[in-house]
Amino acid sequence: MNRFYLTTAIPYVNASPHIGFAMELIQADARLRHERNKLGKEQVFGLAGTDENSLKNVRAAQEAGEEVADFVTSHAQEFRSLWELLNLSFDGFIRTREEKHIRGAQKLWEACKPEDIYTKTYKGLYCVGCEQFYTEKEIEGGVCPEHKKPLEEIEEENYFFRLSHYQSHLEELIEHDTLRIVPTTRKNEILSFIRQGLEDFSISRSQERAQHWGVPVPGDESQVMYVWFDALSNYITGIGYADETDLYKTFWEENPQRIHLIGKGILRFHAVYWPAMLMSAGLPLPTELFVHGYITVEGEKMSKSLGNTVHPKALVDEYGVDAVRYYFLREIPSHGDGDFSHERMEERYAELANRLGNLVSRVAAMSVKYFEGKLDDVQIDWSARQNVLDERMVQYDYKAYLDEIFAVVDEANEEVDKKEPFKLVKQDPPAAKQVLSTIASQIRWIATALAPVLPQTSEEILHRYGKVILMGEGMFPRRDAQQG
Repeated sequence: MNRFYLTTAIPYVNASPHIGFAMELIQADARLRHERNKLGKEQVFGLAGTDENSLKNVRAAQEAGEEVADFVTSHAQEFRSLWELLNLSFDGFIRTREEKHIRGAQKLWEACKPEDIYTKTYKGLYCVGCEQFYTEKEIEGGVCPEHKKPLEEIEEENYFFRLSHYQSHLEELIEHDTLRIVPTTRKNEILSFIRQGLEDFSISRSQERAQHWGVPVPGDESQVMYVWFDALSNYITGIGYADETDLYKTFWEENPQRIHLIGKGILRFHAVYWPAMLMSAGLPLPTELFVHGYITVEGEKMSKSLGNTVHPKALVDEYGVDAVRYYFLREIPSHGDGDFSHERMEERYAELANRLGNLVSRVAAMSVKYFEGKLDDVQIDWSARQNVLDERMVQYDYKAYLDEIFAVVDEANEEVDKKEPFKLVKQDPPAAKQVLSTIASQIRWIATALAPVLPQTSEEILHRYGKVILMGEGMFPRRDAQQG
């Protein structure tokens, strides 16, 4: 049985969700909906969640003057609320403070080979923002290369994982696409990192430094798990690894497609640390990583100091959910970095209104006016185009997927302009009916093809273009009319 399991990364809950993570959720949701259409609902599972055991979260709670547990719970609810806001179809949501996750993370620790985990005193430079140690060769001027903030010098005894033992295994897996990394640039980047030599990494922190927040190390209450060891395990704890549920067996142990959709900043953890941990524990590995880029806003990195953070709710309130989904899938390069601009958002919204919305409205209006909405059923072979769409989705090329659909939108609009059924009906009603029937069939295919990416729009079009075509309000109202 062909099944499909897809996860997103789990974000820290130290701040409200921004558009960068919203984009990741939308990308994942589009693929999940596409696979459900192909394989059936029961054969697909999508998991998202929140990473709550980070020191970053503890410090954010302290700054807010709140209890850590209350702080992470309220922020986790903010992230969960994105499901309704963005019309997401995930099947599971895992919080790393949940008991099933804590038990699962501890079970994974104990499943790792005893010789792969050892203790040593370590001194290094640490970034709380990344929850990561950096070596001298990775930094300049003592600051984090990602956050541009000073690193903290830390010395303590921790547990370490023998990552160096898995270097050749990891290189072979990635080089031969047993663990497929998309796009190829990210595959090459991680192979280069591995070939520089892998160092063992710390997998625990003292209770004192973690401020008594985190998953306790099994058999040693003086230590908590390093947040990345604990967080990465969510991909199996979220589907019941702790109790080896049927869900876990179905979608992890027995499943040929185990996919993580992540941002490029955390590639190392998912392509190196996580597979090594699973190999040590004797568990199946992910089969694929899709790695997206970063989003800037009006050409600038998002930051509180610049005041340019864009919140998903504000965009949805202003433009509607499908226009927001459309922007992030069509405008932002899925394989690289992209930029959000309000001007481009307006342009993409206008594109939806003028090309798609206008087509749907005017063909429905003519069908109802001239033929009471009753047209002929014209059969068109869409198999070649559908194969192209399947290929684009497997490549996570959402822009190309939408380009293919909008090529048909443009063809249909051109047919209306060329054949002018509103004039033709006066001289030759059957010919006008044939023209409108053919275009209506195109519109139904467009709606079906849009289902994974613009589900609300797809549903509305299919409702209007049933056996009897119905009139309806404009799908994407003029922005000046809305604002007026």
